[in-house]
Parts: sequence; C-alpha cells; structure tokens
Amino acid sequence: MSLWQTQSWQDMLIASWQSEEYFMIERDIDNSEDTEYGTVFVEKRRVSLWEYGLFVIGLEWDCDEDLQESLQELCREEKCLFVQVETINYSWEVTEKSGKYYKKFIPPYTALIDLSQWEEEILTAMKPKGRYNIKVAHKKGVVVEQVEKHMGNIEKFHKLMSETTARDSFAGNTLEYYKVFLESLENSQMFFAYHESELIAAGIFVVEDGVMTYYYGASSSHKRNLMAPYLLQWTAIEHAIKRWCRMYDFLGVAGDNEKKSALAWVTDFKMKLSPKKTYVSGSFLFVNKKLKYYLIQILRKIKK
Repeated sequence: MSLWQTQSWQDMLIASWQSEEYFMIERDIDNSEDTEYGTVFVEKRRVSLWEYGLFVIGLEWDCDEDLQESLQELCREEKCLFVQVETINYSWEVTEKSGKYYKKFIPPYTALIDLSQWEEEILTAMKPKGRYNIKVAHKKGVVVEQVEKHMGNIEKFHKLMSETTARDSFAGNTLEYYKVFLESLENSQMFFAYHESELIAAGIFVVEDGVMTYYYGASSSHKRNLMAPYLLQWTAIEHAIKRWCRMYDFLGVAGDNEKKSALAWVTDFKMKLSPKKTYVSGSFLFVNKKLKYYLIQILRKIKK
C-alpha cells in the first residue's frame, strides 16, 4: 500500500489537526486469479464555509464503479461537500492528464529513480550537471549522515527550513508539525549534510512499501557553492538501495506546461538527478453539494 493509505499516515493527520477523522472502506480486489481484500482510508477535512470534504489519497487501484458508489454514499451520509480521490501508480507513462480536484495533494508528475539498477547505472542516467554536483560536494568535504529523530535535530531542521522558506518565498510548516510527522511515521528518516561541522542541508524522507519518498528539504543560504543538497540526495538514494527499495520518488515536479507551478523552482534540481518526468497521479471528484461547491470555487478565484 502507498504511504498515504496507511494507518500511521491517518494518525499523523489527526495528530497534526489536518483532518477531523477518517473512515475505512473494505474493498474486494479481483486480480483475475483470486480475490484479495484491501482497506481504503478516507480522510475528512474541513475545507471552506463550514463545509467538509472527503479525500482518498494515494489509491493504488483504479477507482472503479463499486468504490465510487461507496464513496458517494459515504459523502452523502456525512453531508460533505464532495469526495476527492487521488491515485498513485509508478508504472504509468506520461500520456494522461490529471482529472478534476479541489486541492491536489500528490502532484500529477514526479521524478523517479528505478532502484533495481546498479548504482553506476543510476549515476549514468542522471544529467551530467547532477553527477558533477555530487562530485563537487564530495571533493569540498561535505559529509552526509542519517540522524536521530530527537527534538534537538527536529529544531535544527525547522530552523534551516525557516531560512529556506524565507529565501525561496514559499510556505513552511510549524516546528510542532515536523515533530508530529517524524514521530507518527515510524519509517520517516532525517539526513543532515555538514561542512566543517556546520549544518548546510537537510532532508526528511519516508520509506513505505519499497518506495523511498523525498518529502521535505531545506538548505542554508551559506556555502551554496558546495552543492550539499545533491550529495544529500545521493546518500539517501544509496540508503534506499541498501534497504532493498524498488523506487525513489522525488515527490513532485512541474509539468512541461506548468511554468507557474509552485514546484517550478525545485523541478530543475530534481530533474538533474532523475532521467525523466513520469505521470503518476490522476484524480476523481464527486460533488455532493453543487451550488455551494461552485460558490466556494468562485470565492477562491476572487481571493487569488
């Protein structure tokens, strides 16, 4: 199952006040040989104008008619504004466009690395500048290590992230959020990059079902010429290989026609390390209260 369809993820959302509660729908999965059973986690989140939305994030199966009917019935029972489903499939090619959604949690496109390859093959598939920057960091004496998830290190990460968000003009999270995230998700990990004992880059990663996901990254405005984030990523990739992960997910890049995407500023960095963009997440939206939903959409456009 994907990271977003785990019990620990649901608990993290509750503990960090991102969702009010969650529901579980048992689903039959017919793979033509036998029937398996899976649980679909449904998040209930507050959206706008005292309304709630239901979200199914990271569904690895198709949202077939039976599941759609179950979700729509739950949406009506809970008197929610809508139900949104986001799928995740690492085998898709870039041939489809993402469907309708209220708020996208999994970016439609991402950069992936197939970890079934030898390390030399992974390096060869990178852009020349990506390989070069990893070597620069090595040569300049940058050291990367996995660190414990205690409060002192979480505070260091948050401080560095605050510097990053101020420099690059995007919204960050609170110290308490990172604490809850790391403590709730058992397979979450932190890596720090140092130069002469100075912390200059850091990352938070999560391993689930053979996929290592790069979730949060931060870097200092100081010593940027040392290319520490590149060595940080390569160290995490090596760690994922040692843990027998099958895939490394950079969690989101801008599409080819998304120059104004919030991910545009990190896409160039990620694509130096991955051979191609891959379409991994589609979406489905069922609106229960159409009049109010369209009113909210109009208000959201006005606020922009």
